Amino acid sequence: MIHVDALTKRFGTLTVLDGIDHRQAEAEAVVLIGPSGCGKSTFLRCLNQLESHDSGRITIDGVTLDAGARLDRETQRRLRMQSGMVFQQFHLFPHRTALENVMEGPLHVLKLSKAEAEARAHELLKKVGLSDRAHFHPSQLSGGQQQRVAIARALAMQPRVMLFDEPTSALDPEVRGEVLAVLHELREEGMTMLIITHEMEFAHDFADRVLFFEGGHVVESGPPKQVLSDPVHARTREFLRRVRPRH
Repeated sequence: MIHVDALTKRFGTLTVLDGIDHRQAEAEAVVLIGPSGCGKSTFLRCLNQLESHDSGRITIDGVTLDAGARLDRETQRRLRMQSGMVFQQFHLFPHRTALENVMEGPLHVLKLSKAEAEARAHELLKKVGLSDRAHFHPSQLSGGQQQRVAIARALAMQPRVMLFDEPTSALDPEVRGEVLAVLHELREEGMTMLIITHEMEFAHDFADRVLFFEGGHVVESGPPKQVLSDPVHARTREFLRRVRPRH
C-alpha cells in the first residue's frame, strides 16, 4: 500500500528526513515513536503532501510522486487524496456544525451533491458515535468529540491510508478512550494506518509494527514486543527509559 524510497526533506540547511525507506502492507497499523524533532510529523506531512520532499519517491496505492516532479500539482492532489490526516489539534471550522465540517471535503473537493455529502457525513458521524451531535458547533463539543469529528472529516474523503499525528495528546485522559475506540474500530475494518504517539502502552497493544525515529532516520523497526520490550539499539533503550513512567 505504501512504498517510500530514499525520502529526504530539508528546511534550509537542516535535514529533517535523511533517506527514509518504508514499506507498509494494506491493513497494517504502524506506530511511530521517537523524541520531538526527530522527523516523525514531517514524514507524515510528506506522505500527505502538506510538505513537498526534496528527494526520493512516495507511492501510495499506485500513485507515485518523485521529488523531481513535485511541481506536478495533479499528482500531488491525487497522492493527497489517498491519505487522510488527523492532527493533535482538531482544526475544525468553528463557524460550521459537526455535520458541515464533515461535508466540506466531499462537497468542494469531490464535488458530490449536497444530498450525497450530507448522507455520507451523517453515516460517518454515526460511525464515530456522534449522530446526536451533528448540529453542534465545535465550541459545544468536548475535545474527544471534536477529534472524532476530525476523524470523520478525514474519512469522508474515502482515503486508502489514515495518518494520525498524536491524535490523543491534546485530550484529557478520561476522553482519550473515545478516540482510541475509533482507532481500534478502523483497525478491525482493515484501514492502513500510520500513527505517531507517545503512549507506549497503546503502541504495544495496537501496532503491527513500531518504528523508532531519531535524527531523521528510522533507527529501529519491528514488532511492538521486540522494539518496546527488547530493543536492539541503545538509543531506543534510552528513549524508552525516559518516556516510561517510573513506579
